[in-house]
Formats: sequence, structure tokens, C-alpha cells
Amino acid sequence: MKSVEETLLTRRTIRRYERRKIEPEKLAYIYEAIRNTPTSYNGQQFSVIAVNDQPTKEEIYAITGQKQIKTCSTFLLFCLDYHKLKVATALQGVETPGFEKTIDGYTVGVIDASLAMMSAVTAAESLGLGCCCVGYARTADPERLATMLKLPQGVSIVCGLTLGYPSEMPDLKPKLPVELVVHQETYTADEDMRQGLAEYDEQIRQFNASRALSQTDNDWSVHVTDYHRHSMEHGIAAYLKKWLGLLF
Repeated sequence: MKSVEETLLTRRTIRRYERRKIEPEKLAYIYEAIRNTPTSYNGQQFSVIAVNDQPTKEEIYAITGQKQIKTCSTFLLFCLDYHKLKVATALQGVETPGFEKTIDGYTVGVIDASLAMMSAVTAAESLGLGCCCVGYARTADPERLATMLKLPQGVSIVCGLTLGYPSEMPDLKPKLPVELVVHQETYTADEDMRQGLAEYDEQIRQFNASRALSQTDNDWSVHVTDYHRHSMEHGIAAYLKKWLGLLF
């Protein structure tokens, strides 16, 4: 098993996997790590759908266009979940207040599911497995996926995670320097960030131009901005209002 330092500091996104199943005991360890995730109020406002069935993975791939979903051993879908609480309180004759329909409720659910996914990533990486977070699981066709997975009202996908034995080892992608991520005492002034951000853009441009697989001329800031622009076309808000009854 990898050390904590190696697990956290050498993590790479893996999109290509060996045709090899993950052992049940390793999946059980990952699931226990997920179960022990810290959550708001200990509310555990998340659930995970584990997909091992190959035809189902291929159907999800057809929806998302993410090839790693059909080639991975196990695909996990992390969902915010307020349905379980409703079932539990109904047993006691108590009605829930509709917290999941508020911006704070939605945020809490997303945070809980995201923390659970990071628990899974850390556990899987420590076992020598590879992972890839798949945001398109949330945005590509949320209602179709929700119907396929039989998600009840109050449960919505936050992100997917592919798991498997790596058949590639991509170059380690540079991240923003610590001083642009961890601000000391107060948020750093713009004039103190500009040089570091410009240098990071150039670093990413050089990395993308020279990495072993799929070279591009992308920098960081413009590329991410284009991604945000594209993401705004998904219309996810309409789905969330329908499926979760959001009031904002």
C-alpha cells in the first residue's frame, strides 16, 4: 500500500485501464473509506451507485462520451441524497422541512458527495488503482441517467469516478503554486497574484505542448474559461429544479 505522501502528491488522472477486475476486498476497503467520510451534521447527505455491469457502463458511455467509463473495472456515481432521510423520518411520523430545496441544502449535499468521492480516490490510489473524476455524469443527460439508475426525488448525481488498474502513467500535471492556493490571513491582492498566474499559464502551455500524450497549445486560464462557457450550455438548473424542487 502506498504511503499517504505518495498517494496524495503523485496522483494522476487515469483514463486507460487494464482488462482486469478489482478484487472484492479492495472494493470493500474503498467502500468503507467512503462510508467513513466526514459530512455536515453527520447527516451523510450522499449515496453512491456502484456500476460493475458492462452493458450499463457502455450505456452510460453512450450518454457521456467518456470512454474511460466503459473500459474501467468499476464506475462509481456520487450523488447528493436527501431521500434516505425522508424515508427514515417518515417512520417516526416526522416531515422534513425541504432543506434540500434551498441553496444551502444543495451545497451541503454537493459537499458531502464530493468529500465521499475524495475518500474513494485516496483509498483507491493507496491500493495502486487509477481513477478519473467524470463531471459529464452530472451534466450530459441527467434525467436519462437518473431514470436509468432509478434515482428517487431528492437524489441527484454530483460526479462520477472510474476505477481500475492503470494501463498508462501520464506525466504529472503541474498545479497552481501553493501561494496562489493557500492565502495567508487574507485573500491575496490581485497585483500580488498576476505574475504567478502568468507564469503558471506559461508552465501549463509548455506542459501541454511537450507531454507524452495528446499535445496541445492550451494554457490554463483561457482553456478553463472556455470550459466554463461550454458548461453553461448544459441547462442543468432546469433539471435540478424539476428533480430536487430547488427554490433558487
